[in-house]
Amino acid sequence: QVQLVESGGGLVQAGGSLRLSCAASGFTLGYYAVGWFRQAPGKEREGISCISNGNGRIYYVDSVKGRFTISRDNAENMAYLQLDSLKPEDTAIYYCAADNGPMGFPCTVSPDTYNYWGRGTQVTVSS
Repeated sequence: QVQLVESGGGLVQAGGSLRLSCAASGFTLGYYAVGWFRQAPGKEREGISCISNGNGRIYYVDSVKGRFTISRDNAENMAYLQLDSLKPEDTAIYYCAADNGPMGFPCTVSPDTYNYWGRGTQVTVSS
């Protein structure tokens, strides 16, 4: 059964850190680009970072650049998102997703291209 499961969310004060994990099962995550998305209450789902398959090219949206770090461990079938210098506006449900696009192509944070999705983990940042 194909599955993505996020973990690591929680409540943290502004300026704090969290490390989100994305565990894949039922397929080989290494063949997929991985994207992280978030959705705040009343807002649309927003793509924030991705890492391509093959060469591991990375992309961040400007709002998280320099604060968040995406990574992957293909041997463990895992992906991660390190969240540092958190702000209250980072409060959202965070999702990981997998895209089986061509190997080595630049990844995208367009949700439409992703094949598999996790159910999300809540991140709440207090001021």
